Amino acid sequence: MNIDEDTAAWLGCPTPLEMYKHQCALLEDELTQTQVHLRKARANIAGLVRLSDDLATGKSAAEASLKKALAEVGALNRENSEMDRRINGLLSVAEQRDHLFRENQRLLMEVKANAD
Repeated sequence: MNIDEDTAAWLGCPTPLEMYKHQCALLEDELTQTQVHLRKARANIAGLVRLSDDLATGKSAAEASLKKALAEVGALNRENSEMDRRINGLLSVAEQRDHLFRENQRLLMEVKANAD
């Protein structure tokens, strides 16, 4: 009986060459999957860059609109202050007019009372 005989092939064990080929096939599949993931990641990055550019453009447009609106608010505030000053002046004149009218009526009543 010869026990030095190689019995690996009898049990269906792969040879070293078959194991290397199998390992190469596994590595090729892994590399292919990595390339697919890399393509997806690049596409995602490109989409994010476009989105970032769109947001930056929108931000600058919103800032310009805000600046314009703030300028309008400032102009309206100045106009409102001027109108307020005018109204206060007119109210003062109306108050003086009413006072003079009452005083005139009082004096007129005195004149009538003295004439009788």
